[in-house]
Amino acid sequence: MTHTAIPAVSTASGDPQPTHTAAAPVRRRVRLPFSPWHLVLIPTSFLLVVPLLWMLVTSLQTPGEANKFPPDLVPEHPRWQNYPDAWDAAPFGHFFLNSLTVTTVVLISNLLVCSLAGYAFARIRFLGRGALFVVLMATLMVPFQVTMIPVFLIVKWFGDHIWEGLGIDHIGALMLPNLATAFGIFFLRQFFQTVPVELEEAARVDGTSRIGVMFKIILPLSMPALSTLAALTVLTSWNDFLWPLIVITSTDTMTVPLGMSYFQGAHTTQWPLLMAANVMSLLPMLLVFMVAQRYFVQSVASTGLKG
Repeated sequence: MTHTAIPAVSTASGDPQPTHTAAAPVRRRVRLPFSPWHLVLIPTSFLLVVPLLWMLVTSLQTPGEANKFPPDLVPEHPRWQNYPDAWDAAPFGHFFLNSLTVTTVVLISNLLVCSLAGYAFARIRFLGRGALFVVLMATLMVPFQVTMIPVFLIVKWFGDHIWEGLGIDHIGALMLPNLATAFGIFFLRQFFQTVPVELEEAARVDGTSRIGVMFKIILPLSMPALSTLAALTVLTSWNDFLWPLIVITSTDTMTVPLGMSYFQGAHTTQWPLLMAANVMSLLPMLLVFMVAQRYFVQSVASTGLKG
């Protein structure tokens, strides 16, 4: 049996090269039908949702089931009557009206005042602008627990010398310290700086005043930032508990978070009714978040592009 030699092909250097080479194995990357980050985000989201599910489950239990250990994850007979009972146990209609009034006034004031101040810091050059902005930002680093006593004294002085409706144990005391916030000014100032200044210059050439430029050009282009600030302001104002606890003493001026103290006694707590009241107070904020959530990413991504 004879063997035929395979000729070698010479290259320019004179070294023989084989005519056939073995093909390297191709590694195929495994592609998931979703982002790998979902493997981390899904368990994390579940941990965040657990307290809300626990609140919902407790709101449908009887007092005996709520105090049982180990707890029942699913109530055998959901008690929907807890919601009417919680509504009737305290003047929740009045609490909701107070919270709605305070939130609406604070929202309108923040959008107006923070827009004017933010535009001034972003576009108008005046003496001491940088120093004043630094001082304003420094207030964000001071916790409320440090300033609540001075704020309390200021509100009391307003009620004694200017208008009683802004004093202690009046609904105006809940609005006065929150009519404008340093965060709102900073947030809108950062967004206004991302708006092209050429649009304003063109409007000024046409004879539009500075205020006209702001309301006709800047604010319509800043709807994502305004919507985000509105949602954050509503959430903060609606859920505020510490400040109403300090300045409010009568039932007529209580807000929803403060009114939930009706279900907490010195020795016992009506957990099913308390959780039912929490679910009812959560529904308006959930609606606000669902309406405004599509603006969050757009506004936060645009804010901070320019220093």
